[in-house]
Amino acid sequence: MFTVKEESIHLIQSLPDSVTWDDIIYEMYVKKKIEKGLKDIEEGRVVPHEEVKKRFNL
Repeated sequence: MFTVKEESIHLIQSLPDSVTWDDIIYEMYVKKKIEKGLKDIEEGRVVPHEEVKKRFNL
């Protein structure tokens, strides 16, 4: 398991040389949100698809 610093370095190194500050911030934001979502799934904090459809009258 990598530290946040190590993961950040790897993420930045994977981006093209023409990357902007906004690109870097966006990529880090997306990574953080994906990791939070995966943790929520692991911890059972989910709503079944059918329940979402019912809540939104779909």
